[in-house]
Amino acid sequence: MAAPELRLDGSIRFWVLLAVAWIALAVGILRLRVAALLRSERELGWPEQLQDKQILARSRLLRENGRFLTHQGFLMRKHYFNNRESGFFRKTKRKIQPRNPLTDPTMVTEMMKGNIVNVLPMILVGGWINWAFSGFVATKVPFPLTLRFKPMLQRGINLPSLDPSWVSSASWYFLNVFGLRQVYNLILGEETGKMGKEMG
Repeated sequence: MAAPELRLDGSIRFWVLLAVAWIALAVGILRLRVAALLRSERELGWPEQLQDKQILARSRLLRENGRFLTHQGFLMRKHYFNNRESGFFRKTKRKIQPRNPLTDPTMVTEMMKGNIVNVLPMILVGGWINWAFSGFVATKVPFPLTLRFKPMLQRGINLPSLDPSWVSSASWYFLNVFGLRQVYNLILGEETGKMGKEMG
């Protein structure tokens, strides 16, 4: 005889499921914005690198899309980059000094800032959600799962007879944290999404 199907109250969907998803989204956006602020401060300290990136991007665009320009316009831009006497790539010679992260204290500080911006909000909000919504069964995944997924998806719920496809509120938060990257790309743009991938 099969176990009776578990039914959730409709208010759980509104007060737990959506609330945890909105909290995860808001904290993630805030975390990416703070990381962007810290990163922009670092980039302001290296104007030569920023200028080189922009010039290389412009030359790449010229190489890829030069066929859409008039012949005279293409030659003018090519002359700016590659003229033998005054071309940017001919006259600009910079010494590239790769920074060693172990000996450069600014690199160690930047790594610590990135770790703190990523880990601290996740720990604080995850702990608060675990405290505020502990014991809630939030949702059910639409496909069957094996018993090996039970400890991962049902954190905070100690019901041995519960089907493994049910998800607790704490596990729902972590699923949201790691699954919202495409939503960040949509809301904040591609650059922030790339930064989110770099940060973890």
